[in-house]
Amino acid sequence: MPSLAKGLSRTVTQEKYGLMQRVYLDHNATSPLRPEARDSMIAAWDVVGNPSSVHREGRAARALIEAARQKVAALVGAQAAQVVFTSGASEANMLALTPRMVEAYQPAPASHLYCSAIEHPSVLSGGRFMSEARCDFPVLPSGLVDLDVMRAILASHDHTDGRAMIAIMAVNSETGVIQPIEKIGALAQEYDAYFHLDAVQAAGRIPLDMARIGCSSLSLSAHKLGGPKGVGALIMARDGLEPEPLIVGGPQENRIRAGTENVAGIAAFGAVCDCALASLDEGQGIGRLQSLRDDFEARLLQIAPGVEIFGQSAPRVANTCQFAIPGLKGDTTLIQLDLAGVAVSSGSACSSGKVAASHVLVAMGYDADLANSAIRMSLGWNSVSGDIDALLAQLAKICTKNSQKTSRGIVHA
Repeated sequence: MPSLAKGLSRTVTQEKYGLMQRVYLDHNATSPLRPEARDSMIAAWDVVGNPSSVHREGRAARALIEAARQKVAALVGAQAAQVVFTSGASEANMLALTPRMVEAYQPAPASHLYCSAIEHPSVLSGGRFMSEARCDFPVLPSGLVDLDVMRAILASHDHTDGRAMIAIMAVNSETGVIQPIEKIGALAQEYDAYFHLDAVQAAGRIPLDMARIGCSSLSLSAHKLGGPKGVGALIMARDGLEPEPLIVGGPQENRIRAGTENVAGIAAFGAVCDCALASLDEGQGIGRLQSLRDDFEARLLQIAPGVEIFGQSAPRVANTCQFAIPGLKGDTTLIQLDLAGVAVSSGSACSSGKVAASHVLVAMGYDADLANSAIRMSLGWNSVSGDIDALLAQLAKICTKNSQKTSRGIVHA
């Protein structure tokens, strides 16, 4: 179990390269590598065997993968045999979103994909469904899925060509809003629909139990938990339920995902799943982040009384705050904060570089100007109160500077 002192320490890399003065508050994009993950990777690099080989070296590599598989499964209340390792959550989503699903070794196709308008781009792209077989539905102004709309969609679905498939992000990556996933699971079961849950931002932040949720598949990503980039997992709800393979050619991952496994990355993935589960069990990690986030929002309101905190009326995870200060453009503010040594985000990392307003905020009904002002602050395993102090100090300076420009009749650019 990770110690609090170890969890709050800055990384060796940061110390080596003198980055101690920078403040990192973009854990929803990627979380810094945990010491437990680094240790697991270093140990795995010394294991030379191919995990598909039958000799001792191969069996040693296989043992690391299977141990990690158990840990990843435990984080979401699944069985190890249900875990398929991938290169990340985007690949896991693509693998899951297929019309060709096998259940109990019999074809059980899905004819249409239904997802909310605020999903991750890897889900909004529709996976392997044809464009005419995809449908996005709206969300409420709170950022929550409209269950009445979802029920109407499922009730009207024509089962002639196959089942419906629903794809929902358990926790929105921008606002941190928690969806009513158990109610969605109940609807899916009532209307005999597949339910894929993108749990990337939920893992380690809220308890997850696949059986209780009622989803048919679930995707995870290691680097959101403090693991390495380039490792993820698709977890199926039960044995015999399998998507059509996306990468074929070898027997790896029960022939669902061919290619020699990333042994070191998978071992580290297992290690951070242990850490995530421990933080939920202790309540210590989540409670600490909740205090930091609440403190930030209370003090932010003092600096900018007109601030809009997105998703505030809905249940949110403890580590996330997306906000907009009227008069400040998000991209300009982000650059100013970066130059001052504070790393935050304007939204989803997979949408960075786009000039367009956040599709999440637009779907929630916000106008483009306010959506373009959005800044996302997200905490993680090594966040401390000093990080919050630094961000607030810089925001206060930016607000003061903008106010002075406005009073002189200079339009903020």
